[in-house]
Amino acid sequence: IGITGTVMQRVLLVEDNADNRDLIDAMIGDRFELSMASDGGEALGLLADRERFDVLLLDISLPEMDGVELLQKIRTLPDYHQVPAVALTSHAMKGDRERFLAKGFDGYVSKPIIDERDLLNVMDSLLN
Repeated sequence: IGITGTVMQRVLLVEDNADNRDLIDAMIGDRFELSMASDGGEALGLLADRERFDVLLLDISLPEMDGVELLQKIRTLPDYHQVPAVALTSHAMKGDRERFLAKGFDGYVSKPIIDERDLLNVMDSLLN
């Protein structure tokens, strides 16, 4: 519950880089209830524990299972067919955004995230 007494929306961040996890926590931690996982296996474990999230932030370049494969596995879970997922990636060449959206992501944010509004605007558009 946030400072205003309202229930905060829950976000799952899957990011293997601790500095990036800390940065995103600093950017959105006051607006969202943030849970973090450092790889796909840890994320799937949280979801298997019946954790409920309103939006997923998935790094693409994860060890063992990349963010695209992780999203495919998440989409097979009964409660996660429609939960918005944002690709967080340093893949920022022409066509990358479209490529990740075509693979099932609902939003795309390139890293490094310089302006927190880039991330917040994508999240707000998906949650409203």
